[in-house]
Amino acid sequence: MKKNITIILIILLLLAGAGGAAYFYVKNLAKPVSLTESSKDVRVEIPHGTSVYSVSKLLKNEKLIRSDKLFYYSVRFPVIKKIFFPEEEDFSFTLRSGIYHIQDNMNIVQIQKVLSSGQQEYIKVSIPEGYTISQIARELEKNEICPAADFIQVCKSDKIRYDYNIPGDSCEGYLFPDTYFLTVGMNAELIAKLMIDNFFEKIKSVPNLAEKSSEDLFYTVRLASIVEKEYAVADEAPLIASVFKNRLRRNIGLYSCATVVYVLTEIEGRPHPDRILIQDTRIDNPYNTYIWAGLPPGAISNPGLIALDAATNTPKTNYYFFQVVDAEEGRHVFTSSFEDHIENHISVNRRKNN
Repeated sequence: MKKNITIILIILLLLAGAGGAAYFYVKNLAKPVSLTESSKDVRVEIPHGTSVYSVSKLLKNEKLIRSDKLFYYSVRFPVIKKIFFPEEEDFSFTLRSGIYHIQDNMNIVQIQKVLSSGQQEYIKVSIPEGYTISQIARELEKNEICPAADFIQVCKSDKIRYDYNIPGDSCEGYLFPDTYFLTVGMNAELIAKLMIDNFFEKIKSVPNLAEKSSEDLFYTVRLASIVEKEYAVADEAPLIASVFKNRLRRNIGLYSCATVVYVLTEIEGRPHPDRILIQDTRIDNPYNTYIWAGLPPGAISNPGLIALDAATNTPKTNYYFFQVVDAEEGRHVFTSSFEDHIENHISVNRRKNN
């Protein structure tokens, strides 16, 4: 009997020893990679839809954790964290996509808190004045913010136009060109709303613009979108707007090459042309202001404040034409009669050939 009790005691001691050894082994795996106060900062990108298993492998490869398996199972079975990190505050882990900065002296619980926090690195994306929806979409995709197709679909959806009372068939013209700080995998609708909200906020700085009705604002945005693509020097934007308004009042075609480029690139999907050909100006499309008088049915770009102000607070002039006289600076000459316009055109071409 005494012999049996001795054997049982020995077995229990061995099991306890094995259990203790296993505990300390796992505890060691749970420790930070670096045990010093100084740490190495590692930029970690978590794309949208990444699994916890893949993140575990990524962290191990980046030498931020000692064991990918322990990291993975501690997410699947939170009790593991309670056993090995009883001092850490309990929290619910939800893996969020984005770009994070993680130090190699953080333990697995601290890393999980970072990846679950959503407090990630922002990506700076600058949208130039005059960009179209598709150009903005490509810029977002290039920066891995969201797929271009998703952004385009949102901007053409009935829902977002209804939410903001935007006439037309898209949000073209209402996506304010600015610098935005976005995140990887960001929702396309959220981005579009951010840009539209910015538009309605920024136009408050333009006299007489924010108080316009939705239809009058739509008219101004369409005009400004053409002015945006035609002017190169800020002080000429109001004069270009005056030319277009004078022509609109007399139902004369705007004859804007920018609208033809929009037809070619945005509607027909062609590359941006080096120059506009005569056959291009004959394309029968409502956006082609060589064929149709009046403004096109929608904006052809997303204008900035200079073009919006020019289209809103337009000076009264007798100009009906403008012609580039200095291609390098983008300067134009403005005229009131077709005869003067032709004479200027001849003079400019003469100077080019000399």
